[in-house]
Amino acid sequence: MYGNTTYEVAGGPACYCSLTLRNQKFDVNLATKYGKDFPLTEFLEKNKINMPEHSSETDTTRFKIILNDSDRELLIQNRCEPLEFIDEKNDGIIISPVYDEISMELFEEIKASSDFIFLDPQGFLREHDLEKRISLKETKLDLNGVSAIKVNSEELWALTGANDDSALITLQNFGIENVILTNKQDVSLLVKDKIYSIQLPILELVDTTGVGDIFSATFCCTVLREKDFLWALSLAGGAAQAALETKNFGIEKVPQKDAIENNGSYFYNMVQYRQI
Repeated sequence: MYGNTTYEVAGGPACYCSLTLRNQKFDVNLATKYGKDFPLTEFLEKNKINMPEHSSETDTTRFKIILNDSDRELLIQNRCEPLEFIDEKNDGIIISPVYDEISMELFEEIKASSDFIFLDPQGFLREHDLEKRISLKETKLDLNGVSAIKVNSEELWALTGANDDSALITLQNFGIENVILTNKQDVSLLVKDKIYSIQLPILELVDTTGVGDIFSATFCCTVLREKDFLWALSLAGGAAQAALETKNFGIEKVPQKDAIENNGSYFYNMVQYRQI
């Protein structure tokens, strides 16, 4: 819901990440679950996204999202079946659960199946109340084996009990090489003993859903292709900006490669850093 208008769109990390990666010429194996109500199966297949049969007896996970500028309120409306392990021999894996579909046992199997693991932990941290409103809970995760992680301030607190530099270091101490913190326009990346930062421009915000997934997918493919975390940070910021600039809803905001690179070049020259 945006303002007084309700939009029904398919999305989630599976869609946003997959389409972003395909726009940047990566092969994609999509591991997810969806019900008979999911409308994008043929669309994703036409975009050459590999989708092994993952149909569910229950309907697809669905949220009601109430948008208010960069803030949003989530209400869970339906939950799909949990996932099972599939080993696709991937060069890299993005783990981005939305709500309780990845067990801790499956999490360990996935981490052990690739040399590069990117984690967006949001779905591990969520719970809902009697009115189905989603909130975050303090959660202990075994982050050993994770190569990169993206969190916002609330998620950082849920994982560590703090949201300052010490909290980023706590995550790094698990062996995570790239610790990303997003705080609205401000994006920071901890690598070794330095924090690198970029600031997204002030834009009129319409639908911010999926922008974090677009950021994550762009960061991953750049690290895998270029082995350059600064260029990855810059392009990921460029992808987020390009998505917001479309002012589109749902997957229509997934940006094209040229728009990402144009913005990324600007951010690369504007990166700030400080030592901790």
